[in-house]
Parts: sequence; structure tokens; C-alpha cells
Amino acid sequence: MEVTALPAPVFCGVDWAEDHHDIALLDVGGKQLAKQRINDDAEGFAQFAALLSEHGDRADAPIPVAIETSRGLLVACLRATGRPVYAINPLAVARYRDRHSVARKKSDAIDAAALANILRTDMPAHRPLPADSELVQAIAVLARAQQDAVWDRGQAHNKLRSQLREFYPAILDASAEHKHGLCSREARAILAAAPTPTMAARLTRRRLESLLKQAGRVRGVQAAAERLHGVFQRNYLHQLPQVEAALGQQTSALVRQLNTACLNADQLEEATTEAFEEHPDAPIIRGFPGLGSLTGARVLAEIGDDRTRFASANSLKAYAGSAPVTRASGKSCTVMSRKIKNQRLAAVGYLWAFVSLTKSPDARAHYDRRREAGDRHVAAQRNLFNRFMGMLFHCLQHGQLYDETKAFPIQSLEDQSTIAA
Repeated sequence: MEVTALPAPVFCGVDWAEDHHDIALLDVGGKQLAKQRINDDAEGFAQFAALLSEHGDRADAPIPVAIETSRGLLVACLRATGRPVYAINPLAVARYRDRHSVARKKSDAIDAAALANILRTDMPAHRPLPADSELVQAIAVLARAQQDAVWDRGQAHNKLRSQLREFYPAILDASAEHKHGLCSREARAILAAAPTPTMAARLTRRRLESLLKQAGRVRGVQAAAERLHGVFQRNYLHQLPQVEAALGQQTSALVRQLNTACLNADQLEEATTEAFEEHPDAPIIRGFPGLGSLTGARVLAEIGDDRTRFASANSLKAYAGSAPVTRASGKSCTVMSRKIKNQRLAAVGYLWAFVSLTKSPDARAHYDRRREAGDRHVAAQRNLFNRFMGMLFHCLQHGQLYDETKAFPIQSLEDQSTIAA
């Protein structure tokens, strides 16, 4: 009986740069089979694909590729071919490089070989990029851009508020009652028309009513205009006239920045929620208390829809940063919060847990029990978020909707006992 020899495993490392990439191919014994530098264009990618084919790359047995980034056109094209792509942290690559050279020499070719060696020796210790659908990848782009726009809006708001505290306290008093503060359309409309306190004091009631209507206010326009007129007519300290005029010019520039940030956040929110509602996992995610279309999109963007990405609920919890870390050595044992995590998922997780306190009685009861046990507010929220992540993993794996009675069975049994009594 003739036995067909299987091709020897080959491992590929890519050291990427802005205009070129270095490629290294190693066999299972660590021998370098090939090295090449390609340009960052379509012709370069064709050369890369040809090089892999020469060394046994097939559709049913693709050569794995290690690279120091998870983004960019090269990574997108590699993922589109269906081959496993491993995004290795640059700090980890630096540690592996030291294993092969004590002289601390470094070059792009050496880094490419180090990346290939990582797959050759420790591939099971690293995870390939998930095989997410095209829709989830689009949702991830929109959700992260919207989150960045919200952070930019907060930064622009803080800059403007710090500026106004120096010479324009009247507008801070005028916008204090609005839940959005200076980010409200009314405050931004007034600042655009009157960027200095002297100009605000000259605004008539009719002009204030016109500005409020332009900002979209429909009810209570006259009462709001009367209140604003009274605020602007109060006696405040003033800067020197020329200095105040200069600060007004700077304020106008900051207001334009804030307007742009608010517009970007609103438009990206609409696009994100629209794309999220098209995904089949949207009803499951949105069914959890405390999650809406926008926060649900942020969660889906970070965990993806590749069901094989996380081996267990504990893996997902560790990725989200909700699971604690235990450091034990001898008789010493310390449990602490996890610092290395997906920061975007952790950020939406705290918001998710906070909102659920008013949406789910059982979630609130669980939070209260943690507080009574000695947890501080943030720790109790993180514990609740940790529990939600385990539920979400189960629901997505089995295609089930959230069920309050199954989510918190202890609390549900207590409620039934109370009713029976």
C-alpha cells in the first residue's frame, strides 16, 4: 500500500510597514525557507500569494500568518482568503526576539522570522483573528467610530466649559438646568449668536425666543426665553473689553468644534443602530436589560459573531475584563480586577450594568447583595457585568432569548416564597 507523504508544516511571519512588508517562511524545524520584501499594493499581495503557493499553501491547508497588527488592507485581504491570521502583540514579539539573539540586533527581516517562530513554537498559545461576518466587521467600524465621536464630543465640551469659566459664567448658569448642558442645541445656538457675556446681555426676549426655536424647542419657549433673559441680565464680573472680545473669538472656534463633534456622534449613532438591527443576533443582545440598539452594537462589535472565538464563558469574561485575576505565591493569594482587557467592551459593560439596575429588579437585587457583602460600587457593577457576560455567551451559543427567571434563579425563588407566604 502506497502512503502519500503529507507536506511539512510551513509558518509565515510578516513585518509590516507603511509602504512595504517583509515576509519570512520557516519549516517545522526552524529552517528559513524563503524571505522577501513586497510593496504595499495589489502587485505586492500577488507576489505574497505566489510565494505561499510555492511552499505548499492550499485552500484546504492554508499557511498560517503572524503579523503585529489586526488592521489594514494586508490583514483584510489575508482574512478574505480564509487563512488563519494571528495578530501578535509587539511586546510579545520583542520578548521572542531576545530568545534568538543576545546582541539585541534588530531588522525587519529578523522581526518577520521572529513572528514565524512564534507560530512554529507556540501557536496553541495564541488565537487567530475571528472569522466574523462582513456585517459584524462593518458594525465594528461604525460602533468604534461612534464611541470615538462621543469621546471627542466630551473632550470638546470640556475645553469649551473650561474656556467659559474664565470669562462667561452667565452661559454656564443658563445651561445648568439642561441635562445635556453646553452640548444642548439651545446652548450652542446662543453661544453662536452671543459668544461674549456683553453680547448675551444685549439679547432681547424676542431674539432669545427665535434662537430657542431654531434649536428645535417647541414647548415653553416664552418661559425659557424669560428665564435666560433674567440670567444674562444679572451682574457678573467681566474681563477687559479687548480681552473679552478675543476670548469670544476663541469661544466661537470651540463652539464650531463642538458642533462638528455632536453632528458626527449623532450621524454615526444612526448608522450604527441601523446596521445593528440587520444582524440576526440583535434580538438576543437587545433582549438583555440595560442594552439598547447602540450599546448592543458596541457589545456585538467587540465580541463578533464567530461562535468558535471563545471556548467558554470564562474566556469571554476574561476578554471583557469582568473576571478577576488571582495572583498566588506560597501563602500569599490576592484577587484583583483585570487590567489587560478589551477597553471598549469594558466601558460599555459598566454602562450596561448601571442601566440594568433600573430595568431589572433581579439585577438590582444582585447588585444590592454584593454591596451588602462588602463590595464597593464599581466592584458590584463589575460582578453584575461578569454575570451578564456569562448569560450572553450561553444565549448566543444556543440561540436563546434572555429569561429573567433563569438568569437569577435564587432571586426568583425568593420572590415566589414571599408571594406564597
